[in-house]
Amino acid sequence: MEGECYFMPIDRTACPDFLNDYILYLSMSKSLSPRTVEEYYLDIRLFLQYILMMKDKQYLTLDETDMQKISIVDFPVSMLDTIKLQDLYEFLYYVTESRENHDRARGRKVSAIKSLFHYLYVNKQVIHQNPTEYLELPSLKMALPKYLTLEQSKTLLANMNTSYPERDYCIITLFLNCGLRLSELVALNVSNINLKETKMRVFGKGRKERMVYLNHACMEALNDYLEVRKKMKRSAEESALFLSKRCTRISKRRVQQIVEDALQRAGLSGQGYSTHKLRHTAATLMYQYGNVDALTLKEILGHKSTSTTEIYTHLSSSILQDAADHSPLANLTSHTISEENNEKNNIVEEQSKSDEPEVVSIVLPEIIDVDDKNKTQKTEK
Repeated sequence: MEGECYFMPIDRTACPDFLNDYILYLSMSKSLSPRTVEEYYLDIRLFLQYILMMKDKQYLTLDETDMQKISIVDFPVSMLDTIKLQDLYEFLYYVTESRENHDRARGRKVSAIKSLFHYLYVNKQVIHQNPTEYLELPSLKMALPKYLTLEQSKTLLANMNTSYPERDYCIITLFLNCGLRLSELVALNVSNINLKETKMRVFGKGRKERMVYLNHACMEALNDYLEVRKKMKRSAEESALFLSKRCTRISKRRVQQIVEDALQRAGLSGQGYSTHKLRHTAATLMYQYGNVDALTLKEILGHKSTSTTEIYTHLSSSILQDAADHSPLANLTSHTISEENNEKNNIVEEQSKSDEPEVVSIVLPEIIDVDDKNKTQKTEK
């Protein structure tokens, strides 16, 4: 069933005023996505509940398992002035040990808390100190992203026998060729596609706009789908590019199901592949086969910095092996070094011999003293 995917609404009535202001700031001024705002809210709510349990006497005997029952609606902003750096590290220890948060989850909590304190200290000026100034983010392990090989990608595209083949094929093609995020694909409108100039306007995180150019495969898939889309009832009334069977904007969950079904038909299910892994695949194949550098890839994927893009620019084992084999030191072993040294010593010895002065034997003519000559003449007489 092609249903819609909803975020859990934030109960603003259960939030203190300063938190409501902060949520509005994230949504309007920072233009964060609803999912990111919700995640920040949940992390901050947990932090405030933890602080109340640690510092408010009425909660000192409360078990940690019941911490979710603590109301934060009356949390005084003045209590944040009592927070020390040690309190923050104790909270991180709590979420690590008691809630089994991994590095990435802890990193998100640190980001949320740092952002809140910065907002209250710098923007609103309702607190007098910022204890998060020296709070460090957990170091994240940069694992290589999982991706489909070129042959697996071809197999995936060859198994799109669905109820809406043109639409579903186009979706997979854009994922694999353009490296779109799920939210970016779902948000595409027909007006974002410029077939004449072979490019489309994409809105990424924070509504950041970028232009993505379309190759031949994308153009053909889009043209085929748009022809079918024209024949759908009420399609002209809908701005969304990809429509559900009800002629409404397709949901994120439905797109995920399309990808999951395609992976299953291609014999690739159960191997850890997902919609986001198609984004990994697009970036990896561009880097391996398209002579694309990190800066270009950063622009294509809509990243803020190349540090994020670097996780996509990993190399296949065969490329790494080939690079190692072509190192100028690849064939240099202790044996070859010894042999080269012996050869050098022999050459030096030969050169030293050739540099010695040549000994020449010269036969001098006999020298006779004048007196001896006179004596000889007298004797002969």
